[in-house]
Amino acid sequence: MLLKLAIQKSGRLHDDSVKLLKECGIEISNNVKNQLKATASNFPLEVFFLRDDDIPQYVEDGVADIGFVGENVIYESKKNVTVTELLGFGKCRLSIAVGKNEPYPNVQCLESKKIATSYPVLLQKFLDENKVNAEIHEISGSVEIAPGIGLADAICDLVSSGSTLFMNGLQETEVILKSESALIKTPTLSGEKQRILDKLLFRIQTVKKAKNKKYVLMNAPNDKLEEIIKILPGMKSPTILPLAVEGWSSIHTVLSENDFWEHIEEIKTVGAEDILVLPIEKMVI
Repeated sequence: MLLKLAIQKSGRLHDDSVKLLKECGIEISNNVKNQLKATASNFPLEVFFLRDDDIPQYVEDGVADIGFVGENVIYESKKNVTVTELLGFGKCRLSIAVGKNEPYPNVQCLESKKIATSYPVLLQKFLDENKVNAEIHEISGSVEIAPGIGLADAICDLVSSGSTLFMNGLQETEVILKSESALIKTPTLSGEKQRILDKLLFRIQTVKKAKNKKYVLMNAPNDKLEEIIKILPGMKSPTILPLAVEGWSSIHTVLSENDFWEHIEEIKTVGAEDILVLPIEKMVI
């Protein structure tokens, strides 16, 4: 029995999906150009390589049991699938943008305007919620050039850094959806395949917990331990180990990278020395 997973056949989401499987200890081979599927050598998983827009349909129909695909694609497709786990990569936002010199006091200024997009369903939902009547012009690519060539007054498109908008003389004005890649599953998943999925989800969650976490070690005088522990409580409680040097101990803890940088000067001022910060590959809690 194999769990069938659909992922994007090329592009950044493909690379991130394959990387996640590798971090989960799952080995697949996709070295053949235009290969449509591959089987993991050490886990009951078969991987299909598809266009991202097709993944929700394949999962709804049960051709694929699960899929890795962006939330923007999931909600635009309106397919009968279940979002089971957010995966933490492929983060972007679906936004409305207008010319950088265009005044934009509020969403009502889109009334009667023409908006170009590849996401008519999500855009229409946003317009309806805000009681705005606008003309949606659906196009499949190069949405950002539409205002410049007179095709539309505004656009609704995916934005990551915003550099593409800037290069095309546009300004981001409204965020319709914050999106990232998610694991979806078919509504007809069998009990046996659900058990395989549960094992996969355990691995994914273990990898996700380690993201942005660091293993921090430091030496400190014993009379400063309590004060440092209050600053860096760790997951439950830091581990304290005595050093060979009398009156000193080593503190071991796990912190988010942001927490570490926020408190590094403080712990140094208190008396911590020889601070080491190490990456964490997996976390089982």
